[in-house]
Amino acid sequence: MSAQILNIHHQTPEVNKIEKVVSALKDGAVILYPTDTQFTLGCALSNKEAISRLRTIRQLPENHSMTFLCDSLSNVSEFAKVSDEAYKLIKRLIPGPYTFILPASKNVPKFAQNPKKLTAGIRVPENKLSQALLKAHGFPIISISAKLPDKELTSPDEIIETFSKFVDIAVSSDNYSFTGESSIIEMTSDNFEIIRFGAGMDKLREFISE
Repeated sequence: MSAQILNIHHQTPEVNKIEKVVSALKDGAVILYPTDTQFTLGCALSNKEAISRLRTIRQLPENHSMTFLCDSLSNVSEFAKVSDEAYKLIKRLIPGPYTFILPASKNVPKFAQNPKKLTAGIRVPENKLSQALLKAHGFPIISISAKLPDKELTSPDEIIETFSKFVDIAVSSDNYSFTGESSIIEMTSDNFEIIRFGAGMDKLREFISE
């Protein structure tokens, strides 16, 4: 069964459509939606069954940790243990294409953490549609890249067509401004480490080199 496809305006997301997606998330839906970096697959952070579906869709192992979106720095602090130095850097970088690997707080379910390191990957997107979903939902939303190991997907239409077979709702938009994959910063110790060089590297290098 194909997903319901909802087209939502990128600058002024329609409230009724946002509420429809959020209602589905709260009911356990898996969605496809655009962020600032790329199309991603998502579900509610607290839904173990939906996360398991995501792993199946993406062909990921059961112990693969999940990245999720928060709407603000205060929201990040609810779901991660953030040191003073990490707080300062995150504050200067968000919102934007950065994934922060941080020690997970008790608010992150065990099934969404790295099982060995007990960490979580967290982003704060610079995207009005994503932010509208986050604020209406009231809780973080899983965000893993919408890609398949055996198929290269290049256009939004192709991505929507491919993943609409697997998800409950596919969100499209009138305009996309993707930066590409996020840069990933490991922040579990005093020495921060860039473990993926992605979008926003010029800004990141400027702050880390200070």
